[in-house]
Amino acid sequence: MLSDFKSQFIEISKAITPIILVILIIHFLFIPDFSISNALVLILGSLMVTLGIALFLVGVNVGLIPIGNAIGSDIPRSGSIVIILMTTFFLGFLATIAEPNVRVLADMIQIVSENSIERLQFIMVISVGGGFFIATSIFRIIYNVPLAYLFSSGYLLVLLLLFFAPPDYVPIAFDAGGVTIGSINGPIFLAMGIGVTSILGGRSAISDGFGLIGLASLGSVISILMMGIVAL
Repeated sequence: MLSDFKSQFIEISKAITPIILVILIIHFLFIPDFSISNALVLILGSLMVTLGIALFLVGVNVGLIPIGNAIGSDIPRSGSIVIILMTTFFLGFLATIAEPNVRVLADMIQIVSENSIERLQFIMVISVGGGFFIATSIFRIIYNVPLAYLFSSGYLLVLLLLFFAPPDYVPIAFDAGGVTIGSINGPIFLAMGIGVTSILGGRSAISDGFGLIGLASLGSVISILMMGIVAL
């Protein structure tokens, strides 16, 4: 685990360092009031971010990915499609609720909308859409439904809903699709899809195991557009 943390820390440091250097150069050149103390605070904050991300990624590798893989491998053994779909729906629903990106967007929308769109309601609607399409993704893997059919029908539904949804909800819906999957639920969903394909014979981990992320994001777009139509 220590070696994993070290490698993650080095990799993240390589990614963050150029960004910090560019920020420092811009500030020193174009912001006269930017002092050495400001630079030290920026560097210290960047170090804390690097440590935090490295620890998080170690936790993902040690905990979240094995859990998702185990769930994906064990669920099909139940033999009941109802149990499989209910389990994956609730897992997708709860994992989306826990996603920090969803909460950040919900907070911002509640502030900008002056509480006309409530934070909790927004999170629940996104999570229902994400959970439903995670269950749909597992259904697709089990019954070998072509991914193109689901995406084409899903985006046709989005195009239809755009004609009826309030204009304010359209950009919110697409932003909701962008934040539905993040650092918490993304590894779980990916590992779950690969886990399901590993237990089913004759399936490809690449063509069948992936696609959950895109479908979950699509589900959130659809659910927020529907929320806007209901709110009319």
